[in-house]
Amino acid sequence: MSQGIARAVTGSTDLRPALRSRALTAWLWLAAAGAALGPSPTGAAEAIQLTPVAQGIYVYTGPHADASGGNLGAVGNLAIVIGGESVALIDSGGSLAFGRQLRAALEEITDLPVSHVINTHVHPDHLLGNAAFASPTVEFVGHRRLGAALAARAAFYLEAGARNIGPEFAGTTVVGPTLEVADSIHINLGGRVLKVTAHATAHTDNDLTVFDRRTRTLFAGDLVFVERLPIVDGSLKGWLAVMDDLRAVPAVRVVPGHGPASARWPGALQAQERYLRAVLRDVRAEIAAGGTIENAIGWVASEERTKWARFAEDHPRNVTASFTELEWE
Repeated sequence: MSQGIARAVTGSTDLRPALRSRALTAWLWLAAAGAALGPSPTGAAEAIQLTPVAQGIYVYTGPHADASGGNLGAVGNLAIVIGGESVALIDSGGSLAFGRQLRAALEEITDLPVSHVINTHVHPDHLLGNAAFASPTVEFVGHRRLGAALAARAAFYLEAGARNIGPEFAGTTVVGPTLEVADSIHINLGGRVLKVTAHATAHTDNDLTVFDRRTRTLFAGDLVFVERLPIVDGSLKGWLAVMDDLRAVPAVRVVPGHGPASARWPGALQAQERYLRAVLRDVRAEIAAGGTIENAIGWVASEERTKWARFAEDHPRNVTASFTELEWE
């Protein structure tokens, strides 16, 4: 266990992030890091835009797209949290190449070391940049089930990344958790305490959230989708139950796993809950009528079709997963 975890969380000090002066919404150009990182094979993703959402918190927002060479697999949101002594990274993107560019962007805004990389769940767009931050002084934090989930999926993720991202994916490896969370822990970055909470099966069976007490910011990972259609890879009923738990978090804003850099809390849950409850209602109706998955895909929650990005691509898998879960109720 690292000293960052072992250190007692007592009292507080003034937050003194070593920020360099620059416009908050500026593009963080990485050309100066080219010598250290090597050139991008196709010139993809030469800059990363980090949006400030609260004091010492910066967010990268991923596009509503499939992983490709153009986005280096970084299609989910991730965040940088700067404390008085160190930095926590919440998710790391979808490839080693993106992770290196993120590291260079981070070094443009602070001189403090990264002490923790917190992975909110197993999906590759959130953790395949981990290797860019690998160091004996960095703790990789994940749900207690994350290691097993990675062991089961790593080979597939690496094969899919190489196929979809192409040459830019070269060198990407899987870095699993060095600290597993069964319930909750507190991480002290120096005057800034993060509460990391493990949840029951919902979006996946290994979801974590992070709450920054100082700014009342909740980092929800893919337990919260905004604009982009939620994806059920765990349990539909479990996700709805976890959402009820999340409402009790005294946050004022949330950084969702997909969508804008931040959204008001808990209002950001409304559209997601509406969609998931529509799927629950309609799949139960199809099952009660003796119907099939194929028929359900054609009509379940059809009123949601125009309200989400990637509905056509991702809704059929949600119906399939939910039908399989609910048919044995």
